[in-house]
This record gives sequence, C-alpha cells and structure tokens, in this order.
Amino acid sequence: MNDPLLAWRPEFPVLERCHYLVSHSLGAMPRGVRASLAAYADSWERRGVRAWNESWWTLGREVADSIAPLLNAPAGSLVLQQNASIANSVLFSALDFSDPRRNRVVISDMDFPSDSFALRQWTPPGVDICMLRSPDGIGLDIDELLAAIDERTRLVSLSHVLFRSGCILPARDIVTRAQAVGAQVLLNGYHSVGVIPVDVAALEVDFYVGGTLKWLCGGPGGVFLYVRPDLLAGLRPKVSGWLALQQPFAFDSERFPLREDIGRLQNGTPGIASLHAIRPGIDIVRKVGVAAIRKKSRRQTALLVDLARRAGHALGSPLEAERRAGTVTLMPAHAWEVSRELLARDYVVDYREGAGIRIAPHFYTCDGEARGVMQAVDDILADGSWRRHSAQGPDHKSVT
Repeated sequence: MNDPLLAWRPEFPVLERCHYLVSHSLGAMPRGVRASLAAYADSWERRGVRAWNESWWTLGREVADSIAPLLNAPAGSLVLQQNASIANSVLFSALDFSDPRRNRVVISDMDFPSDSFALRQWTPPGVDICMLRSPDGIGLDIDELLAAIDERTRLVSLSHVLFRSGCILPARDIVTRAQAVGAQVLLNGYHSVGVIPVDVAALEVDFYVGGTLKWLCGGPGGVFLYVRPDLLAGLRPKVSGWLALQQPFAFDSERFPLREDIGRLQNGTPGIASLHAIRPGIDIVRKVGVAAIRKKSRRQTALLVDLARRAGHALGSPLEAERRAGTVTLMPAHAWEVSRELLARDYVVDYREGAGIRIAPHFYTCDGEARGVMQAVDDILADGSWRRHSAQGPDHKSVT
C-alpha cells in the first residue's frame, strides 16, 4: 500500500542497519542530530563563554515552546528538565500535602516505578498512598480507579499510557472526577506524546510530564513539565536553583524571589548539548503530524495483534485499538529467550519482566517489518533457536 510517511525513513540512519521496533524505549536518531550537535560544538569552540548570551540562555525556552503545540499547550507553560525523576521532584516539592483532610494520593502498580518512588520521597508521614493494582497486567479497573478519587484525595498521579502494555487510560474521565472532588491530577505522558493526540487544554489537566526520549526521537536529557498556567503562581519548589530566581545574576545569598513565569520551576545550569539533540526530532514529528502518526500506528499495531492472535500468542496489550497506544506487548512461550534471538536477527525489540516482548512500530516503520518480526517469532519457536539463550537467563539490567 502507498504509505507517504515512509518518505521520512531516510532521515533515520539506524533504519538502514536493522528493523527498529523499539521507539517506545528510544526513538531512532534523526540524521539532523549530528549537524545540530556539531553546531553546538562549533559555537562552544569558536565563541566560548559568549555562546551563553548569543544563543544558549534562550535555547531551553525555545525548545520547550516547540514541544508545546504537540500538547496543545500555550507557549510559556512547559519547562525542560533532565529526566522525569527531577521533573517529578520539582513538582512534588512544590505541592502542599499538609492538610490532614486531604491526605490521599492515588497511584497504580502499572506506573513506571521511579514515578512512585519520587512521590513517596516527597510525601510527608501520614499521607495515604492508594495503590491501585491491575487486574490483568494490561490496564486498570476504571470504576475502581474513579471510586478511589474521593474528597480525601490531594493528588492523582498516573500514566496517560501504561509503559508495560501500551494501554491508554481515560484521562478526561480521571480529570473530571478529580475536579468534582477538588483533587489535582498529574499525568505521565512519556508513552503518549508523539504517538497519540494529547490536548492538555481540553483535558484541563493540572500537570503533565513527558519526554523526548521515545516517540519524539529526541534522545535522553529532554523531559518537559507542563503546569496549567493558573496554578503556576502557587508553586514554590524546594528542588530549585539559581535560574529559578528573578535576578539570577544578582548573586544574592539571602533573598530568593522566584520568577513569575514557568522559569520558577527551573533549577541549575541546563545541558545545552541535550537541547541541541532534541530539536531535529521535534521538528520532524511536528511536520509529520501526530494525527497521521496515530492513524498509521493504529493500523500497524492492529496488524501485530492480528498476527499474534492467529499464531496463538498471548498478548499483554489491549485488543481494542482505541485503548492501545503505540506498543504491542507479546507473551509467547520462552519470551525472554525469543527476545534475545530477535535481537540477534536484527529485530530490535525489548523485554520487560512481568510483561513480555514489547514491539513498537513508528511512522518510519514498514508494514513488512511488522509482519517480519511476527514471522521471526514463529520461526524462532519452530526451529528451537531460542534455546541457545536459555542458559543465560533473563538479564533484568538490560534495556533491550
């Protein structure tokens, strides 16, 4: 079939060397990143410290504002951080958990563990951590979830898309329920922004954290924190630094007035190299368009699901297309060993304990690659080549 999005394949060199089906973990590097990083090195080499005033100081805001349209967020409502743990810590340190009448925080066992860990570090003793547990390892019981958000709830902190299964949570229903009882909502969008449409304005969500690492093809070091603009003035983070101040170059060691804009959630000196690496992927995703990406993703993930069901493989992702984001989790027999053999055959996927083999086509993926990886799974099981990996055992330290 004619697939106009494949015109972007030449922009991603890794696709010339393997079947890259792991964009849920690390998006393929755009060709333009090399030139962007070279421009950074050139400015540092030629201009030295003068590069700060010539481009570096404003780069973080420029990159954040380039991401904002992908969330339908207004300019000036996103701030960049190095990773989600820091972004979460900045936010959690700014929230007031002192009201004993609102001492509940709702989380789930399907969220990425570091989200829960950071939250637990910042909540004071006496806060009721309500941990929702998945009944099937794929999604959450939505009735149970909404019932858990009650008048005692201070914060709901959940993933928009669950990382193990690719299941999309009903974000609008969650926010509506929270608003009805006076609670706030933080959504983690690491597995959503860039592969499904996200509209923070329509959702009326309070806070949203996402990253460039995965579907935005921006590499590590780029996490964005969105704050609903009317909430900004009430946030005074304990995790902070000199760039959050109104006059950072005053070097006042006794008075620390915070900026009035989103910059009040900054901390120390930003990583300029990461900001340069982020830009090409963001530019490409904006040009391709998330609507087009989502349409193709639904078709290719449906193909993976259909092939898996025909082969009799168990699935750890929703069968319904509207509940499934960009990842299909497959649970064949000997899943870990099969994943190792897929890697040996240049089908780049990953394995997650308690989930299975995660496969993620993106806008640059050919239909033939989706069919090919499923045929490879069947071949590996049939020819017994998975056995050569069984002596190793699952290496849970490995990211692939």
